[in-house]
Amino acid sequence: MNGHVIRAAIHISAIFALYLSIAMLVPAGIDLYYGHEDWKVFALSAFFQGGLAMAVAMATQGRPPPATPRFGFLVLNLLWLTLAVGGALPLAASSINMTLAGALFESVSGITTTGGTVISGLDVAPPGILLWRSILNFIGGLGVIAIGLFLLPFLNIGGITYFRLESSDINARPFERLATFTVSLIAIYTMLVAACTLLYAAGGMTGFDAINHAMATLATGGFSTHDSSFARYANSPMILWTGSFFMFLGGLPFSIMILIALRGRFEALADPQIKVYAAYCAAFSFAATVYIIVANHAPSGYALSNATFNFVSIITTTGFASEDYTKWGPFIVSTIFVATFLGGCSGSTSGGIKAYRFLVLFELLANGVRRLVYPNTIYPVRYGDRSVSEDMQRAVVLFVASFFVIWACGTVLMAATGLDFLTSLSGSLACLTNVGPGLGDVIGPAGNYSKLSDPALLILTLLMLMGRLELLAVLVVFSPTFWRR
Repeated sequence: MNGHVIRAAIHISAIFALYLSIAMLVPAGIDLYYGHEDWKVFALSAFFQGGLAMAVAMATQGRPPPATPRFGFLVLNLLWLTLAVGGALPLAASSINMTLAGALFESVSGITTTGGTVISGLDVAPPGILLWRSILNFIGGLGVIAIGLFLLPFLNIGGITYFRLESSDINARPFERLATFTVSLIAIYTMLVAACTLLYAAGGMTGFDAINHAMATLATGGFSTHDSSFARYANSPMILWTGSFFMFLGGLPFSIMILIALRGRFEALADPQIKVYAAYCAAFSFAATVYIIVANHAPSGYALSNATFNFVSIITTTGFASEDYTKWGPFIVSTIFVATFLGGCSGSTSGGIKAYRFLVLFELLANGVRRLVYPNTIYPVRYGDRSVSEDMQRAVVLFVASFFVIWACGTVLMAATGLDFLTSLSGSLACLTNVGPGLGDVIGPAGNYSKLSDPALLILTLLMLMGRLELLAVLVVFSPTFWRR
């Protein structure tokens, strides 16, 4: 690969590392305000990382190379790796005494909006650490939207190649300039976080809890300030419904949300993936509500609010839990496992396979069955009223095939570290889909990842990054062809 391309990618990563170091000053100020000694850790981390990033940025500045897919793949991987290591720096040096593998896991879990944690005792953890985790969720959620809307289409690997299929497609962009689009995106994202914060506070959360949970909710990140997550609010319908609503918003395409907010184009909600996403959120929540009422004899209001919250949380890959839903019965555990695969829409903060891929896969399956009966007939694959190109079809099939192969490999590798089958299977799935909690006593909704060994945490860290970067974007950099001049 051309050295000029590598230098330019390093320059971009250094710029973002500089921004991340500035963000560290916020938890430093919080710890200083509360009189916690960890303010020094954040301050020193900020100055060290900021100085190093500035030096690297100055040493690598120059004329940017042509925008090519190879350059895009390199920037994408290097940028997220830089943010992961940078985010882990204050965690590793903090008073929590995390291992390097644990700090890296926690940082990657934050920026990939996965929400799995290795920290026990969150209720008494330093406020700066809690806020830093939420900031990583906030930054990660915004970054996920950005790469989904602006970079993945260019790379032709997922998400928003499918931008052309959305109501705000390439041929009719709502904004002529990328800068305008970006500013609008940041403004709407921030305003939604602010609205969520106010509603959480109105429902009874403290101000500190409200802002932390709001950042994690809209980012579908799942980091909480309590070990019990939302269990302490299980009897607070307003908080649970607020969480459900904003998690659902986080799973919507932000391009369409911008069209609605700024242009009043509510017809954009006719996007087929939104219908599918809303349908399976409603179907899973309703089925779980009925089951909890009938099998567990729970009050209908309690069952509806908690079932909706937990299933929307899993489907949007947020990972909050208001109950240990594994105790609701085998039907709930089975449906939770299935819901872990789903995800929200393209161009959202959620992970998973995502609704638009299920639409394309269903069309491919239906056409395959038709051609068994009429082998000489050509059936176009359609997304709503539009045809899906062969490149897009191939990208969907490649993603799904890669997903299950990587999941299987992750499960085997996790089992090799000494973990039981359920923990290995569900942990690999939860991290690959960026959901967070798995199943079982160890990493289930009532547990966390603190009991896992460092090798297991490093495996899951890689799975989280691969899942967030749409798998193929990571796999391609391991190909010798990618590095060939």
